[in-house]
Amino acid sequence: MALPPTVLAPIADYFKVLSELSRLQVLCTLKTGAKSVTEIIAETGLGQANVSKHLKILAQAGLVSRTPQGVSVYYEIAEPFIFDLCELVSDRLAKRLAAQSEQLKQLEAWQQTKAVSPQ
Repeated sequence: MALPPTVLAPIADYFKVLSELSRLQVLCTLKTGAKSVTEIIAETGLGQANVSKHLKILAQAGLVSRTPQGVSVYYEIAEPFIFDLCELVSDRLAKRLAAQSEQLKQLEAWQQTKAVSPQ
């Protein structure tokens, strides 16, 4: 049974949040624990405005939480399963690249036999 668009739309929105490279960089910096915006900037090399914008989007999506501590705000992962999802995708991409690499080797071998065969 197909899921209705009312169910699929929030799922699509969730994946949209994850489809931005800079947001993934920010999430990866938080894998080791809570960090301030300054620490995230130092680890990612992204600008302050950029980091703040992405943290706001991640917080609105419920992927990170924010905790004020004095004059700083610390962000941490609210949904740790996000790293399981990234690992799953990474493993799948690695398998696909390995298969493509094998196909390329076979094509190169075929081209070499064709090059040495008399025409």
